[in-house]
Amino acid sequence: MAAATDSSESSVRKRRVYSSKAESETEADSSKDNAETSSKHTGKEKRLGSVRPGTYWLTRVVLLRSVAFIYFVAFSVAYNQNKQLIGERGLMPCKSYLNSVKRYVGGKIGFVLLTGMANMIIMGTLWVLYHSLVNVGQLCQLLETGFLAIFLCPVWTLSQIPRRCPPSLICIWTFRWLIVRIMLGAGLIKIRGDKCWRDLTCMDYHYETQPVPNPVSYYLHRSPWWFHRFETLSNHFIELIAPFFTFLGRRMCMVNGVIQILFQVVLILSGNLSFLNWLTIVPSLACFDDKSLAFLFRSGAKKTVLEIQNEARAGRPPKPTRGILMRRVVNVSLAVLIGYLSIPVVMNLLSSRQVMNTSFDPLRIVNTYGAFGSITKERTEVIFQGTLAKDPKDPEAIWEEYQFLCKPGDVNRRPCLISPYHYRLDWLMWFAAFQTYEQSEWVIHIAGRLLANDSTVLSLMDHNPFQDRGTPRWVRGEHFRYKFSQPGSSRAAQGKWWLRKRIGAYFPPVDLEGLRGYFQSRNWPHPTHTTEEELVP
Repeated sequence: MAAATDSSESSVRKRRVYSSKAESETEADSSKDNAETSSKHTGKEKRLGSVRPGTYWLTRVVLLRSVAFIYFVAFSVAYNQNKQLIGERGLMPCKSYLNSVKRYVGGKIGFVLLTGMANMIIMGTLWVLYHSLVNVGQLCQLLETGFLAIFLCPVWTLSQIPRRCPPSLICIWTFRWLIVRIMLGAGLIKIRGDKCWRDLTCMDYHYETQPVPNPVSYYLHRSPWWFHRFETLSNHFIELIAPFFTFLGRRMCMVNGVIQILFQVVLILSGNLSFLNWLTIVPSLACFDDKSLAFLFRSGAKKTVLEIQNEARAGRPPKPTRGILMRRVVNVSLAVLIGYLSIPVVMNLLSSRQVMNTSFDPLRIVNTYGAFGSITKERTEVIFQGTLAKDPKDPEAIWEEYQFLCKPGDVNRRPCLISPYHYRLDWLMWFAAFQTYEQSEWVIHIAGRLLANDSTVLSLMDHNPFQDRGTPRWVRGEHFRYKFSQPGSSRAAQGKWWLRKRIGAYFPPVDLEGLRGYFQSRNWPHPTHTTEEELVP
C-alpha cells in the first residue's frame, strides 16, 4: 500500500516537472516571437530613417486639429449665448440661424478635432457659418484663419495623410504671414498709442483693468515694478522684433514659433481673453515642419510620412495628375489673392494713423489686427441693483445687486477662470463701464428685461436677488471704482478680492411703465413677464 502511494506521488511530481518545462518553453517561444517582431519593426524603422525637415504633412494635421478646436469653442459660445443676445427675443435681435449650426457643426468639428482629417467641403461650410456670426459682431481673426485652413485640405478625400494632396508651401506661408501681421499690428498700435507702452508702465495697470481678470491676475498685479518693466520690454520684443525671425530660415522661424506660442500661453494663464490667445497660437504652428512635430505622433502617421519622403528622395514622387496640376493653380491663385488683399493691410501697418481689427475686403479674408493700444488706468464697473420698494427715493429702500457670471461684482467673489470659453455679456459690460448709458443703450434694454424677470437675460447672469420673490419695482445702475485688495492684507484675510468705491449713478432708477416710451422710440419690444418654459422653442 505504501509502495503504491509512493509511486503515485512520484508520478504527480513528474507530471509537474514536465508541465513546468512545457510552460517555460512556451514562454521562451513567446518571448522569442515578440523579440523577433520587435526586431522586425525596429529594423524597418531603421531602414526608413527619421522624419526629415522640409515637408508639412504632420504640420497640416496639427493645424487642422487646432482650427477645429477653435471652431468648437466659438460655436459653443454662439450656441449657448446668441439666442439671448442676438436671437429674436435677445438684447440685440436679429435672425437666428443656430438650428443650422447645431445640425451641421456638432459632428463635423468633433471629427476633424479627433482625427485631423478634413476636406474643403467641411472647412468651407464651417467658414461660411462663422462668417454669418462675424456679420453681427464676432471675431474676424477666426474668419481669416478658417479661410486659410480650407486650402490645406483635399477637395473630397478624408484622409489624415492624403498622398495625392501634399500640403502646399504656399498655404504654410499664408499662415506664417498671418502671425507676422497679427503681432506687428499689436506691437505697432501699442508704440503709437498709449504713452505707458513707451515709458514701460502699462503692465502696472493691465492685470487689474483687463476685461475679465482671473485669479493669477490678482497676484501678478502686485509684482515688483522692475518685473512690470521687464514684461513691457519683452512684449515689444515679441511683437515687433521676433516676427521677422520668420523670414530668416528654418531654425529662426521655429524660434519665432516657440516665442509666440509661449507668449500666448502666458497671456492665457494671466487673463480671460476669450479664445483670442488660443486662436493666435494656430498660425504660429505653421512655423514648424514635420521633423519638429514628429514627436507628437505615433508610428503610423510618421511611417507614412517617412515613406513619402523616401520616395521623393529616391526620385519616385507621385506622377503629376490633372488634379495635382489644378491644385497647384489654385495654390498660386491663393498666393496672388492674399498678396493683393495684403496691400491695404501693409499700408495700414506703415501708417501713423494705424487702425486695428479692421477688414478692407467684404469677405474679411485678410484683416488688420491689434490689441490694447491704450490701457485704462482705473477699473470701473456698472452694477445693476433692484428694489421691491414702491418709492426709489425712499432712504429705507433696500437695493439688492445682480451678479454677472464672471465680471467683478461681489468683492468677496474670487475672479473666475474660463479661458478659452467666453461670456460675451460680461465682456460688453467692461466696455459699457467707461462709456455712458446713452452710448450703450443696450444697458437700458437689460434693465427693462430685469424688471420683467426675463429669463433670457437672467440666464446670462449668475445671481438674481429676486429669485422666487416676485419682480423688482425699480432697477438702477450704479458706477463703482474697483481695485484689487493687497494679498496678505487684513481685507484679503476677510476674503475680499476687490475693494470698491462708489463713483455715482450710471443710470437713474427706472420702472417698466417709465421705459415704455423709451423702448417704443427704439423699436424694441416692451419687456413682459416671461418664464423659462416660454422660451423653449
